[in-house]
Amino acid sequence: MSLKKFLLLAAALATGFSATAKDFSVLDYGAAGDGATLDTAAIQRAIDAAAVSGGRVVIPRGRKFVVATLVLKSGIDFHLSGELLISTNQADYASDGVITALDAANLKITGSGKISGRSLSFMTGYDPVGEWWLFKEWRPKMFMLVRCTNLVVRDITFGDAPYWGLHLLGCTHVLVENVTVANRFDVPNCDGIDPDHSRDVEIRRCHVRSGDDAIVVKNTRQTQDYGPCANIVVRDCVLETQDSGVKIGTETTADIHDIHFEHCKILRSSRGLTIQLRDEGNIYNIDFSDIQFVSRYHGDPWWGRGEAISLTAIPRTNTTKLGMLYHVHIWNVSGRAENSVRICGSPGSRIDDVLLENVSVTFDRWTSYRGGLFDNRPTKVMADIEPHGNPGFMISQADEVILRRCRVSWGRNRPDYFTHALEAEGVKGLYLTDFIGEPAHPERDEAIWIH
Repeated sequence: MSLKKFLLLAAALATGFSATAKDFSVLDYGAAGDGATLDTAAIQRAIDAAAVSGGRVVIPRGRKFVVATLVLKSGIDFHLSGELLISTNQADYASDGVITALDAANLKITGSGKISGRSLSFMTGYDPVGEWWLFKEWRPKMFMLVRCTNLVVRDITFGDAPYWGLHLLGCTHVLVENVTVANRFDVPNCDGIDPDHSRDVEIRRCHVRSGDDAIVVKNTRQTQDYGPCANIVVRDCVLETQDSGVKIGTETTADIHDIHFEHCKILRSSRGLTIQLRDEGNIYNIDFSDIQFVSRYHGDPWWGRGEAISLTAIPRTNTTKLGMLYHVHIWNVSGRAENSVRICGSPGSRIDDVLLENVSVTFDRWTSYRGGLFDNRPTKVMADIEPHGNPGFMISQADEVILRRCRVSWGRNRPDYFTHALEAEGVKGLYLTDFIGEPAHPERDEAIWIH
């Protein structure tokens, strides 16, 4: 499907259900909404009733409903005006998810209400050295929406998630709009939005705050074939995270292609723009445009070492048959970072055909964590955390790389490991047009070092 056709489809999805659709208040099906009674069964009865002829399941304003696994059905609008509190008792759950759906068509999840994940109830304690909470053996995902078609998620808020947030597995024709994610920064693995093996997805005007990746496109390893990730648009989002702002990977077990990230602001991250190829799938036709970011170091357990942009193709294990990463276009991107722009392939999987145009980064250090590092995780083939000088641009094991109107600037704090404006190693076909940048330490280093 072309991008134009997809956007037309998204507009059609956004028009909503018929105004004459019947409302099914969960209070009419026995839900207490007192913040203490487990209301899963009552709300499920309302969902099942609405699914018979199509209708709107209403979670009324001013009430709090304790829930575990809810199974949404085709043709309904699950309309959240009040608040859902997720149960902290594993025995209450029928699966590993709270809001779930399987093979649902024409499903909507809407409303101005919220879902509260009560994340600290799923933790064993806080690790002040790692600066994160340690999790128990089991914790649920907030959403597990599997093989859904013509899906709309709009206007809701969810947060304080103990684990992944909005997980879209094998879904097609999806619109996620004006969703607010308000997770804790110090809870691990609480991704914001995860299109996984999904196609024809638009994510727009969302505000995501999360400990793990804010918006991440991936193909996790599954026991059945859910297909590739393709034709995904992420735009006009505001993102805050302890990990990557916008990301592809690390799980890349099938092809990921035709992904567009545009007009986003990344207010906080450990890597601004990220592609991590670690498995057998190929990644290609990827665009990042009109993005502003801030990227910084965090505590050692958190992935990322403040890289501005990180495109890496590194085998996960010694037996991994790694796919290829190619045809990546990054333009009109600017930011402030504590570490390099990385374009780093590996001998068996050289990155190919990359264009960076009008990319401007100021490199500085404003946190006190140990620096002079690259983060290669996850891999068993090379060092997870690699001591390395930090040039403005680091390019290695890559072919046909163009830097056009790119600029490197250095802030006031320039540690010794800040080096060249550009360093290249093992690159075939490197083209610089109007590249501007001096070394961090002109008395010691050259601006451009190719070896």
